[in-house]
Amino acid sequence: MSFRNRLGLFFVLIVIVPMMAVAVLLFGLVGESENSMSQADAGARQEVAQNLLTSRQDAAQEALKAVKAADGGALLDEDGDRARARAKKLVEARGIERLVVTTGDKVTLAVGDKTAIAPAFLKLDSTTGTDGELGLSLIDADTYAGQVKQLTGMDVVVRNGGKVLASTFSDALTKTIDAGAQGSVDLEGDSYQLDALQVSAFPGQKISVTTLSRPRASSGDVRDGRIVIGAILAGFLLLAIVCAVLVSRSLQQQLSGFLQAARRLAGGDFSAQVQTVGKDEFAGLGEEFNKMSEELERRLVELSQERQRVQYSMRRLGEALASKLDRDALLEIVVRTAVDGVAADAGRAYVRGPDRVTLQERASAGNMNGLETAVRSVEADAMSSGGPREMSSGDTSAMAHPLPSTDGTLGAAGVVSVARTGRTFTQSERELFHYLASQAGRSMENVDRHETATRESVTDDLTGLSNRRAFDDAISSEVERAKRFGTTLGLVLIDLDDFKHVNDTYGHPQGDVVLREVARVLRDSSREIDHAARYGGEELALVLPGTDIDGAVNFAERVRERIQTLRIPRLDGAGDIQITASCGVAAVPQTPADHSALLAAADGALYQAKRSGKNKSVRAR
Repeated sequence: MSFRNRLGLFFVLIVIVPMMAVAVLLFGLVGESENSMSQADAGARQEVAQNLLTSRQDAAQEALKAVKAADGGALLDEDGDRARARAKKLVEARGIERLVVTTGDKVTLAVGDKTAIAPAFLKLDSTTGTDGELGLSLIDADTYAGQVKQLTGMDVVVRNGGKVLASTFSDALTKTIDAGAQGSVDLEGDSYQLDALQVSAFPGQKISVTTLSRPRASSGDVRDGRIVIGAILAGFLLLAIVCAVLVSRSLQQQLSGFLQAARRLAGGDFSAQVQTVGKDEFAGLGEEFNKMSEELERRLVELSQERQRVQYSMRRLGEALASKLDRDALLEIVVRTAVDGVAADAGRAYVRGPDRVTLQERASAGNMNGLETAVRSVEADAMSSGGPREMSSGDTSAMAHPLPSTDGTLGAAGVVSVARTGRTFTQSERELFHYLASQAGRSMENVDRHETATRESVTDDLTGLSNRRAFDDAISSEVERAKRFGTTLGLVLIDLDDFKHVNDTYGHPQGDVVLREVARVLRDSSREIDHAARYGGEELALVLPGTDIDGAVNFAERVRERIQTLRIPRLDGAGDIQITASCGVAAVPQTPADHSALLAAADGALYQAKRSGKNKSVRAR
């Protein structure tokens, strides 16, 4: 076989065959990519539709609490006409689409739009001994379907059993869609994806929600993409053929000179030059070969410089890590950077749990299969010694670096490790890994300092309650929430009676003990959603979400009575101290829903309590 024929065969094997394989692969990827994008798009729109249902049901749940607090028992206890009138008033006043009361399995009261969906339910307690359940919805089927259509572009069909409550489709097409149907369906020549959503219903209803979305990708899109790829590959193939013809004509002379120069080049001598004679095609190829040698030498220098730049960048990354304030994200970056930087097969980070004994994995990268034994051994060695460790077992090499404790206790708080097979780690790789791991330790110290500073910035040092800044933020946000959702909000201001006498008589350290004991009473009496704070000096405050004026007064009385029963030991051991407190109480909506007005009302009530004899709770007028 001639050299030209062999060159042609070589061209077919290294160009034509791979390009055909690439073409097949790319054609398949185009279809898969379009389908994946279509599925992801449909899934995202489906999630939006489901989240809309969930959000309306959550809002209905919040509205239920307010209804129950204000009128829940009356809806059960009053006679039918009065209960219905009360229910209609609630529906009109609170923007409710439908309200239903059930006793046992029987619906005793139903008011509002019968097409309402996504209700929430809450049990009612009656003073007459008959318990029931209150159901409430804030959205009807037609509104929901319109919102989904507007937000996602999907069509929606809402049914109650076999009856269509709302649809963004034509009536003719809606009738062809079965309730709860899923999968692909063709309607008037268009392909749709049908999905069913989870939705709650009132008693006696059987609500189903079906969404219809057109696939993002079409056969035309896939075909067009494949045409573009085919054209590009054809262009590359044509270019390759032209180059092959040129090369085959030029490789006719002086093969020995090329072979010698190529051998020198393979040996690392980039100064090798091909002697060229004349100006024919082969002479041009020789000149290109010489340029290639020079270019390779230049690229080798650039590669060495690039390696130095990469190492410098990774060190800069290590310095940047020292300022991160998220432990898990920090460890994830450290592990992935370490694995990439030292060319490891896998790596991971373990941190001690709350018990200070158990190690919990917080980050990992790569595949630990076959490396687990070596990694576990070097991690244990690093944790026990408190210093970096390395070991090799067979063809497996592993390194580990302990993370220092950040709470002042002895021993390591965790460990970062990497491992690989085939070759040991070089000295530069060891230095880079241990540098990154040590920077991670510094970063975790910064995280702890940040968390401590954050906690102290909103906490009163003496009482452990929220400070004035945190109280102002809490009451502002709770008042806004009460306005937005139409709920109640109570505020209690507490002032210790004759506290100056305690300080003057027994000293300020004794006064501090009194404040801490009263703060403990507030913490023990409060719910998780309440906000207890030191308002200033001997004045304390309680923000009570979801509590009306009567509930706030009752709560203030309980706290006042518990304070009155305190027996606080004197620091000099000469008996106990008994104190009392006065409380001012205000609430939304009795007071206009503005935090300044609410504070002023509670402060005025507190002043009235002080002026009228102290040791009592007074509600704002």
